[in-house]
Amino acid sequence: MIVMTTRDPFWKTKSLYEMNHEEWESLCDGCGKCCLIKLEDVDTGAYHYTNVGCTLLDTETCQCTNYACRKSIVPDCVILKPERLDDLPWMPESCSYRLIYEGRDLPFWHPLITGHPESTHTAGQSVAGKIISEDHVDEDDLPSHIKIWPHNIAPEDTKEKEPK
Repeated sequence: MIVMTTRDPFWKTKSLYEMNHEEWESLCDGCGKCCLIKLEDVDTGAYHYTNVGCTLLDTETCQCTNYACRKSIVPDCVILKPERLDDLPWMPESCSYRLIYEGRDLPFWHPLITGHPESTHTAGQSVAGKIISEDHVDEDDLPSHIKIWPHNIAPEDTKEKEPK
């Protein structure tokens, strides 16, 4: 008798602390939302996302143009680590790191689920082609660039969609 076993994917069997570098990096879906300029309301503490990306964010691909040296070029760039997730309330609700940290699953459109690196973009979950670089915006004008992005993950987003 042959017994077939199905291994659960690493994000379901390992904590964020147990993941190796390659696994950790592959959790990023490439949406680019974490690299948008965010404004904090001093009265409410609420964060407002803009349509303005970091100087290093490629506005068409949502990839950092100098990932290895990003912290030295952009001093306030946050290097994401498991121990910092509690202190980052501005991370999008759709962020894979946040979802796994909160014990939730990846959404159906995540590249690790689909096997396609562009699936975040094709599902409309990224900011690719919808933003401008901070190099072209005066800091005083940032409030006029506040935009509501799809961040929320509905329960059905973490389930595979049936073909129509």
